Amino acid sequence: MDQVGADPSFSAVGEVVGDRVTVTVTGEVDMATAGALFEAATPGRVTAATVDLRAVTFFDSAAIHTLVRLVDHYAGALEVFPSDRVRRVLDIAGLSTQPWLKQS
Repeated sequence: MDQVGADPSFSAVGEVVGDRVTVTVTGEVDMATAGALFEAATPGRVTAATVDLRAVTFFDSAAIHTLVRLVDHYAGALEVFPSDRVRRVLDIAGLSTQPWLKQS
């Protein structure tokens, strides 16, 4: 994916332990980086995911779309730890009461 104009501090690093991937995300998640987040969160042969967004500084509609895709992909086996900014965006989008959204 083309990263031109993307936050140079963005990273999405996944670590697989057993059947769960834990992805730690930093920087801005937007149209330029959302695909990389999805790829990091969906390595082969895992059935559950934890996405740590506590170091995310910007989160847009492309990022929300990626979370919705992950919710579908992991069907009840996803947990997301948001930063305050991410939580606010998800609140505005009407997603703040979802069971996959955890307290930071």
